[in-house]
Amino acid sequence: MLRINDSLTIADWELVETFSRSQGPGGQNVNKVETAVELRFEAERSPHLSDPVKARLKRLAGRRWTTDGAIVIRAEETRSQARNREMARDRLVEMIRAALVAPKRRIATKPTYGSQLRRLKSKTVRGEVKSLRGKVEDPE
Repeated sequence: MLRINDSLTIADWELVETFSRSQGPGGQNVNKVETAVELRFEAERSPHLSDPVKARLKRLAGRRWTTDGAIVIRAEETRSQARNREMARDRLVEMIRAALVAPKRRIATKPTYGSQLRRLKSKTVRGEVKSLRGKVEDPE
């Protein structure tokens, strides 16, 4: 069971962990020990998440969201399988916590009178600067 916050926990059946050999240099340890963790969370089928949260989670996950609605997180930074497993779970928890926060609705506002005047003044100053760039006439 994975605890997200006080009111939300993810059941074990929603998480699938597979282990494989890590990539990159590391000597004999890399060739014989399966320390890389691939955590798969069935987000689309999860009964614990509401539809808006799932939509935000899909946007946050990006490439990690599969076509069948699962999130795949891979951790292979350390040489310890337990530490990699913990890191993958932590990343998933942070992603779900970020998706739980609903974005604030933007309230449309009008520009203030002072800001309108400042904008128009800067436009006239800029226009004067540009008008001075023309060809110079002979005074004769």
